Amino acid sequence: MPELPEVETVRRGLQPAMEGSKILKAEARRKDLRFPFQKDFIARLEGQTVTGLGRRAKYLMADLTSGDVLLMHLGMSGSFRVLDGGTGSTPGQFHHPRSEDRAHDHVVFHMSSGRSVVFNDPRRFGYMKIIARNVLEDEPLLKGLGPEPLGNEFDAAMLARSCFNKKTSLKAALLDQRVVAGLGNIYVCEALYRSHLSPRRLAATLATKKGEPTDHAGRLVNAIHSVLNQAIKAGGSSINDHRLTSGELGYFQHSFQVYDREGEKCQTKGCGGVVRRFVQNGRSTFWCPKCQK
Repeated sequence: MPELPEVETVRRGLQPAMEGSKILKAEARRKDLRFPFQKDFIARLEGQTVTGLGRRAKYLMADLTSGDVLLMHLGMSGSFRVLDGGTGSTPGQFHHPRSEDRAHDHVVFHMSSGRSVVFNDPRRFGYMKIIARNVLEDEPLLKGLGPEPLGNEFDAAMLARSCFNKKTSLKAALLDQRVVAGLGNIYVCEALYRSHLSPRRLAATLATKKGEPTDHAGRLVNAIHSVLNQAIKAGGSSINDHRLTSGELGYFQHSFQVYDREGEKCQTKGCGGVVRRFVQNGRSTFWCPKCQK
C-alpha cells in the first residue's frame, strides 16, 4: 500500500491540474470502489472549484468551494494520471505505462484547466468520499489519526508521550496510525535502521519513567524526518504499483538501506553485520541484529 511519501508525491503531481481549477464534469464509471459511491457524489463535485489539495496521513483531500472536501485513498493499486488537452499523453521523461486496461479507469475529473484527471484501480481497494468540512473532525476515517510525522508538532517529546508505558514493540507502535499518521512498513524499517533501534525494542523505552523523551526518541524522530524527506524528493518508492502522476517511477527503492536487503552486508560503517528478515505483526521486518539494539 502506498505510504506517506508516495501519497505526497501524487498530491504534488495533481496540484497543477486540480488546484484553482473547476470540475466541469465528473464521471464515476461504476457504482463502487472499495465502498459504494455516495448517491450525490457526482452532483456535489460538478461545478465546484478545487481551492486546495492537501494530504492527511495517506489520504488526499481536495477542498471545494461548496465547503465540501473530497477524500481520496489510493488503496493497494490505485493511481492517478493527468491527461493534458485530451491528447492522452502523460508528461515525464522516464514514462512507464501503468495498467493498459482502461476498464480500470473508474473515476475521471474533467477540469477547467484543460486537463483530465483519471483514477485507475485494478484491485478496487481505493475509495473516495465527500465530507462537509465542518464535520471533518468527526469523520470515522480520519478520527483518531495521530500527528503528521513532518508536521511542526511532531517531535521527540510528542513521540515519547505517545509511547509512554506501551507494552508493544517499537515497530508495532510506529505502524499504529494513532501514534503517528502515514507511516507504513517500508519507512518504519528504514527509520529504525537509521536510528540503530531494534524493531523488537519495547516502545516504552522511548520515554523515561516521568514520560520525558530519551535519546532513542530524538534519534528516531530525526531518522523519520530524514527518510521521509529523502523519499519524497525521490518521488517515493516503486516496488509494485506506485507511479507518479506523470507516469514516472519513484526512485527511493534504490536508496533502501535495509528494506528488502535480506542476506546483504549491513551498510553501517564498521558494523560487519548481515541484514535479516523476520515476520512481525504479519509484516516482513528487515533489520541488522548487530547494530540495531
